[in-house]
Amino acid sequence: MIFHPFNIQNFNPLVLNNPFYYQPNEVCLKVQKEIVNYIESKKEWQEEISAGKMFGFLIAENTNGATGYLAAFSGQIQGKENHDFFVPPVFDYLQENGVFKTKEREISELNREISDLEKSTQLICQQSEAYKKSLEILKEIADYKEFIKISKHNRERQRNHPDFSDEEKQKLIAESQFQNAELRRFKQRYDVENNNFISELSKHSDTISELKNLRKQKSEDLQKYLFENFVMLNAKGDKRDLLQIFKEYNNTIPPSGSGECCAPKLLQYAYLHGYNPLFIAEFWWGRSPIGEIREHLHFYPACQGKCKPILNFMLQGLNVTSNPLEECTAQDFETIFADNFIVVVNKPAGMLSVPGKSKRVSVAEIAKKRFGEESMVVHRLDMATSGLLVIAKNLDVYIKLQQQFENHRVEKVYYAVLSGEVNRSEGTISLPLLPDIADRPRQKVDFNHGKTAITDFKVHKLENGKTYIYLYPKTGRTHQLRVHCAYRDGLSLPIIGDELYGEKSDRMYLHAMKITFTHPVTLKKVTFESKPDFII
Repeated sequence: MIFHPFNIQNFNPLVLNNPFYYQPNEVCLKVQKEIVNYIESKKEWQEEISAGKMFGFLIAENTNGATGYLAAFSGQIQGKENHDFFVPPVFDYLQENGVFKTKEREISELNREISDLEKSTQLICQQSEAYKKSLEILKEIADYKEFIKISKHNRERQRNHPDFSDEEKQKLIAESQFQNAELRRFKQRYDVENNNFISELSKHSDTISELKNLRKQKSEDLQKYLFENFVMLNAKGDKRDLLQIFKEYNNTIPPSGSGECCAPKLLQYAYLHGYNPLFIAEFWWGRSPIGEIREHLHFYPACQGKCKPILNFMLQGLNVTSNPLEECTAQDFETIFADNFIVVVNKPAGMLSVPGKSKRVSVAEIAKKRFGEESMVVHRLDMATSGLLVIAKNLDVYIKLQQQFENHRVEKVYYAVLSGEVNRSEGTISLPLLPDIADRPRQKVDFNHGKTAITDFKVHKLENGKTYIYLYPKTGRTHQLRVHCAYRDGLSLPIIGDELYGEKSDRMYLHAMKITFTHPVTLKKVTFESKPDFII
């Protein structure tokens, strides 16, 4: 059974929740519990999915007016996309003798052939022989040059002898000419042998290059085949394949795995069977992936990289609640300080620092109208973060302040409330950060490619299961404080209200409360403070 009837009293919302911004209700928690019970019954899955898997569900009304839910999982489980209880994939490409599997085996065979050639005994022997031969010939040439040098010295000594005849001088000239000619012939033999080796090695390398080019072309063709066969529907009855969807959305190529997440699968099945979508949600199962922040059974919004373009198309024709993060809101800031060169303002939570993709008015836009067209925001705060922002009134001041930020000469203090009690009173967190390309603006910890991010902290107090804490960033990476608080190797406690790395609340409890820098004109050190309204 794929449509699971569920007795829900008085649950028939007029609009579908926004999959990128929602709060699970009691009905969702009951549906989740039923799905969890089923997942736990699949003992053979547990080892695989404990490594991390996204599950989702769509509460819907079927053609008979009955309410129930559809369930889905992202990607595959045990190498299959089709499992009882869950909706099927949008495009089932894993049939053993289908086009995808056949082409995949061809690519795997090319991989094996390339690997064998690269590790072949012939190549290793050729490389070893070439190295050995080059050393031998270089030594022989060096020895012969030394022989010529000694011979030349002996000839000079003989020429200076008073009884040395012209005939003997001619013999010495001939000897010198012979030795020089022999050295040239020696070098020519080396060139011939070396060129022969290079030619053989090039043939081997050319074969590998040809196979790699063939593999690349086959992989691109196979990916194109997949994207063309993932034909998505929307509520209006329109159809688009993934290539068309991503081209129309932002003129890009779909990321690998597009169309295999929960939300697209659920909506596709609902449209195909005439179901009326009522509520959609996704939750995480298992451990958090390395470098990421995911909590077992926590609900999460649909991903931005793969799902945003697809759902932007698939939700057309449905009445969907708006995403408040993208709504046009009229907020204003408080001016803390202003002179002829700088302005320090107190940004409220929910206001953009600079213009973004949403329609929200930013601090930068208001500043230009209020303080002059040359005004520029010197640094940024996340939209959900409140607190102090510095504005430069002209380009010269902006550059001087930017240099202070870049050279880490600006001191900043943030105040936050964490959802749990920290077991350390103070310390330093050093976790390098890298953007999550598939789900911006999320960041992840990456020790190989991430940029250095360092935060000092000092606990203010523990109260009612919460930690009130001061944070001192020594670098200024995107979401640095949020990740350092939430990540397991940081404080392992998300900031209350952090929708990306924790759970929603009335706001995110993070405030930029103090900033110290050198005034770019007076050259005096200045400090500004703004107490957060959530300090008790």
